[in-house]
Amino acid sequence: MIGVLDYGVGNVSAFLRTFYLNDLPAKAVSSPDDYKSVNKLILPGVGAFDYAMEKFNNSGLRSKLDYLVMEENTPLLGVCIGMHMLGRASAEGNLDGLGYISGDTKKLQSRENDKVMVLPHMGWNDVTVPREDDIWEGVNLKEGFYFLHSYVFCPDQSNSIIGNSVYSENFVCAVRSSNVYGFQFHPEKSLSNGIKLLNNFAKL
Repeated sequence: MIGVLDYGVGNVSAFLRTFYLNDLPAKAVSSPDDYKSVNKLILPGVGAFDYAMEKFNNSGLRSKLDYLVMEENTPLLGVCIGMHMLGRASAEGNLDGLGYISGDTKKLQSRENDKVMVLPHMGWNDVTVPREDDIWEGVNLKEGFYFLHSYVFCPDQSNSIIGNSVYSENFVCAVRSSNVYGFQFHPEKSLSNGIKLLNNFAKL
């Protein structure tokens, strides 16, 4: 059973709809009791870092998530702001992150050489993979994924990087540290590639 953390931030219904249409059991997790029977988790997020962290810290879901991820090694996937929340901190705010992956979030460059780059970065980009991971099985990387962001996560360890992309600069768009994954792009908005990726996560 996949649990989608429902703390008032993120496209919970879009994730659930994708899983339901692919006959994968999933449910929203909005209280500690909802963690029962869940063996994988998704942390969605949109908007600003501090807003998302404050909402999550006040949701009553934090303590149990810390235990499941850090002690029980439950697979967790953070998406967009949810990916930023996996680290220590973000240049977008002042609150601490979850600290599941060593790294911090910085703002994308607004210039590429002499060209002004519009932020947020919005639209489809392809992804390159520096090392193999089962999460990419059957995914057409050249078709890319849908992005909407102005900030990017920068892990301390290069071996945490499983995907890169380019906008105004080369940036990390996918990370993995043991049982914790993070994607900068939105798989729930990325059509067949996103569906395949979420299916792969469900079957890990």
